[in-house]
Formats: sequence, C-alpha cells, structure tokens
Amino acid sequence: MSVVMLQHETAPVAIPAQRAASQTRRPAHAPAMTSTVPRQLVHRAAVAEVFLTGWSRTAENRFALTAQWPRAHSYFTPVNGCYDPLLASETIRQVGTLLSHAEFDVPFGDQFLMWDLHHSVRPERAGVGAAPADLELDVICSDIRRRGRRLAGMRYEVTLYCAGQVIATGGAAFDCTSPAVYRRVRGDRVGATGLRPLPQALAPASVGRFLTTDVVLSATERPLEWQLRVDDQHPVLFDHPVDHVPGMVLMESARQAAQAIDPSRPFLPTTMRSEFSRYAELDSPCWIQAEPLPTAGNGDRQVRVTGHQEGNTVFSCLIGAPGAAE
Repeated sequence: MSVVMLQHETAPVAIPAQRAASQTRRPAHAPAMTSTVPRQLVHRAAVAEVFLTGWSRTAENRFALTAQWPRAHSYFTPVNGCYDPLLASETIRQVGTLLSHAEFDVPFGDQFLMWDLHHSVRPERAGVGAAPADLELDVICSDIRRRGRRLAGMRYEVTLYCAGQVIATGGAAFDCTSPAVYRRVRGDRVGATGLRPLPQALAPASVGRFLTTDVVLSATERPLEWQLRVDDQHPVLFDHPVDHVPGMVLMESARQAAQAIDPSRPFLPTTMRSEFSRYAELDSPCWIQAEPLPTAGNGDRQVRVTGHQEGNTVFSCLIGAPGAAE
C-alpha cells in the first residue's frame, strides 16, 4: 500500500544531526531557547515556518520539547481570537521529523511517509494573548521499528502545555524510507508538478479564508463535493518543492470543506483525526467529499471528509468543532 504526506527534504544540510542537536538541545534547568531549531530538522525551507525551539531526552523514548506559536501567521490565522488548531497538527508533524533526525539517527535525505496525524485542542485555553504562546511539549514514542540499525518507523503522542496548562494533545505515525526506495515507489512521478491552470477557487469567506490564493477548494456540480485546488507555488502550503500533495494541504481541504457546509457559522476544527492511504498526486484531479455526521452528545458538530483520486481513497479525516457559534 502506498501512502501520502511524504515530507521531502529541503536543500542539503551543512550541519550533521548530532552536531545540530548539541547546539540546539535545551539543557536541564536552562532557560528556554530564544531561537528556532534548524529548519532542516523539521523539513522546512523558511525559518518563519519553524515552530519548535528546543528539545531534550527525558527517558529512553520520552522527550521534552519547546515551541512557540506566533500571534499572527500568514496562513494559520486565528479564528475569533483562538489560535488556528491546525497549528497544533503542524507542530506535532515537526516533532516527528526533528526527533527522527536528531535522536533516532535518520539520515537527511530519507523520506517520511505519514500514516495518520491527529490533534485535539482546548479552545478555552488557546486564545491569542498579548505575547506569542510559549509551549512545552511532552512526547512519548512507541512502536519503534528498525531495519537493522536504521529507524523504519514509529508512533508518538504529544501533550502541549501553555502556562502550565494542557492546551492540546495529539500524535502521529510514520514510516521512513531511503531515497532509492522512494524513487522506485514513485517511478515517473518523481518531480511531478501541479495542474495548470488552477480551477476557480470558492469565495474565500465561504471557507473561512481572507485571500483567494489561500483557498484549496473549487466548486463542482455535485453537492458537498469539491475539486482540490492545488497551487504548488503557495509559499506556506508548499514551503519547498514536492512531487505530491502534502498531508497538511489535505487537512486544510478537510477544514475548508467542513466550513463550506455552512459558511454562516465559523467552524473551529478543535479535533481532527486524519488517515492517509495513498499519495495524492499533483497532476490528477482529486475530489473532496464532506459528510455531516449527527451532532455529538455534547453538541459538538462533526464532519467526515474524504479525498478520492483516480477511483481510490487517498485520505479520510474526522473533524469536529464546538457546537455553539464561536
């Protein structure tokens, strides 16, 4: 089975992982770091897209990390004064790549294949304040698999604290593969680019966006179904060149689809559980379908979103929002 959300590397890294770790790791009882970790450790080209600021090992498979969420971000914009919950998923994604390189000796150039990614955010504790949110993360790794001495994959769970209180929880599972295996799996789609011209975007306000360039859905003639609008030149969603649709783009499509069901009610995606089953290709239309589910017992709204391409399911996401209008 092939998967999606493989994270490509950026340009070759001049700092080996172990030396980068010694320069960036937060010593016990030391003040929090005042800069981000090296961007290569979290597979980002732009420093502005790096949210982790330090890490240390606290037990054999347990780690303490620090992070910071900016009060304003060009894409992860607040929803009625609350941090965008997808910041939690992106922060959790970055945890896995950092620990793999810095603590589990995964070479730069290996590829990461994400199977699932989830978050649950407590909105009453996630309001944007007068300063950036400084976070502390408790990370527990499990199901650690190796091929010989190389990491083959693992699962991890993350608890995010802000000012001593739990602000969010989440986790992910991924596999690692060598560049040679990746080239064999991807075949002639290595280096693929997106379709042009882009299909017409939905109205930004209908999906909780301000800019047309940030909309990832295009209308179809079928109710509750849209075409994925893939702009592989977007500076955040495509921070660096890749040859498939990143998982965070698919999660954004789920958020926008849930919002498009009822544009008049803000949809704050406090819970998201995404599973990725195939690569979502850049050069073929991908169809996003939303299915509103019965309201939960506590009144929360729930939507199941799936993506299909060339007759196959590429991902599914169960997304939830508080029932009261935010």
